[in-house]
Amino acid sequence: MKLTGREKTELFLEGIVTVVLLLMLNLSIIILINESILTNPGLRDGIFIIKKSIVIGPDHYHLWSWENIFIALMLIFDAAVVYWRLIRRYHQMQLRHIISELHYIANGHLDHRIGFKFKGNTQSVVESINALVESVIKSMDEERAIENSKDELITNVSHDLRTPLTSILGYLGLIQDKQYNSEADLLKYTEIAYLKAKQMKSLVDNLFEYTKVKQTGTPLSINRIDLSQMMEQLVASFELEAKKSGLQISAQGTDKPMHIEADAEKLGRVFNNLISNAIKYGKGGHHIYLACKTGRPGEAVIHVSNDGPKIPKKSLNQIFERFYRVDESRNKDTGGSGLGLAIAQSIIDLHGGYIAVTSDDKLTTFAIHLPFKYGDKLSRPKQDQEPQIAK
Repeated sequence: MKLTGREKTELFLEGIVTVVLLLMLNLSIIILINESILTNPGLRDGIFIIKKSIVIGPDHYHLWSWENIFIALMLIFDAAVVYWRLIRRYHQMQLRHIISELHYIANGHLDHRIGFKFKGNTQSVVESINALVESVIKSMDEERAIENSKDELITNVSHDLRTPLTSILGYLGLIQDKQYNSEADLLKYTEIAYLKAKQMKSLVDNLFEYTKVKQTGTPLSINRIDLSQMMEQLVASFELEAKKSGLQISAQGTDKPMHIEADAEKLGRVFNNLISNAIKYGKGGHHIYLACKTGRPGEAVIHVSNDGPKIPKKSLNQIFERFYRVDESRNKDTGGSGLGLAIAQSIIDLHGGYIAVTSDDKLTTFAIHLPFKYGDKLSRPKQDQEPQIAK
């Protein structure tokens, strides 16, 4: 920290005033001591005896001039006092500069940091202040992100609800106004309104599920489940639906039991979402592969893969965001609510695991990493590249 000219002058005057006061104090003390010795013969004789009894070195030198010794000690004391006063004032100036920097930051210059380098506790204070500013800015950014996220959520939900609601009102309006030519038209209108109502209910259910699993402290019903058996059940459940879409679903690595502690119902929701997406967006492919295996120590890895069209690279980092759709379409005929993968990720987070996704011309693979024991938490590798399952 560089001192200003005014501060240097202030330090200099502080030193001069301190020296003058100390010299006056020293002179006063010497005069008082001499006056006491001259007016008190007993004291004078006692000092003489002390001088005579004190010897220094092998040659037995006597201390006859006590005034010189006293003055030397006083000078050492004076130097210590002057140093202490100047250092104290210098620290006050440092504090004044730090406070000035704080006022500058508080006036809205949040990108500014205190760049002074000090020693000892003062440097710790500066580092703590900079860390506090960083924390405040991070909290403000997170709060803005939350507000933007809420606005985006309201916008997306409003849009997704308004579209089918408009259709429902339109067709029910036609029915109410008797603007249909036959009973077949009436049945057609009611069927469309019913399908749109189911679409709205599905969105509301997904939204409710998403908000529920995103809440901290969401209760889980933890049981010991066999992943291998769950994979076989999933294959049986989706076999007919996959076949209708020209896909064959199969499971590998299920010949031996693999037990983990998890919420079976919520994990089922995760796999249902992933397999449903694989059926919906895997058109053009022929296979959906499920596999479970042991990963790193204490970790189970479940792969849900399909050989359909690959996911664009730019979409891989956004695919788990709520309401995100790879086709950037809000048409419910081509895309779902956009909440399925966000729900899946939230459920896996609750279990202490994570989901990774890779996609190339051969396979698109969602890899679910789960700890064997509930309560453990897995760390995501910095560069998580999931190996594709060889076929």
